Amino acid sequence: MAIEKKRIRVAATPLAVAALVMSTVPSATATITTSYRNSFRVCTARLLSVGITDVAAANACAAALNPRSLSSCVLSIDQRTEIAATDALATCRQVRRQDDLAACVVGISQTSEQQPANVLDYCGRSLLPVRFAECVVGLRSEINFTPVQAMDSCIDASDPIGNLSPTFIPEGQTPAIQTTPEPVSPVPPEAQPSPPPTTPVTP
Repeated sequence: MAIEKKRIRVAATPLAVAALVMSTVPSATATITTSYRNSFRVCTARLLSVGITDVAAANACAAALNPRSLSSCVLSIDQRTEIAATDALATCRQVRRQDDLAACVVGISQTSEQQPANVLDYCGRSLLPVRFAECVVGLRSEINFTPVQAMDSCIDASDPIGNLSPTFIPEGQTPAIQTTPEPVSPVPPEAQPSPPPTTPVTP
């Protein structure tokens, strides 16, 4: 009788482990949704709504790291500026800060009387689009600059890390003392000592 009970316990152990594993595996129907909580569906629907073709929308959303941000970038630029959605999509796909890109393009465009030339390109080139837009808007608020003049002035200043003064020393560091050897001037031939004269030896 004891042997039979032991056999039952041994046989039941694998079944218990299998049941435990199955209970921890999530159901596919519970995690995959077709509603608008699905970021890829949101992205696709937004791009289609602004005239992006089926193929272009599918390729863009499928390759996006954050589909919602990508489509939000395109939608914001298309609805609040004169830039075509296809042009916005091309640039939104190339940048890392998609929300900042849209804020940059919209901010500069809405503070100008006319659509600034190449504003999408300038904002896409800037590493800090929001800072770049603030620079452009700030300069034009005080100086009679065209949008292009202001953008040209600000584009190089939008990356402060890459434009440090040669005298800039990070906090907590001491400047390295560099010693340059003094140049050695060659001795002119007339200043060099001449060898003593030799007397001929007669046999």
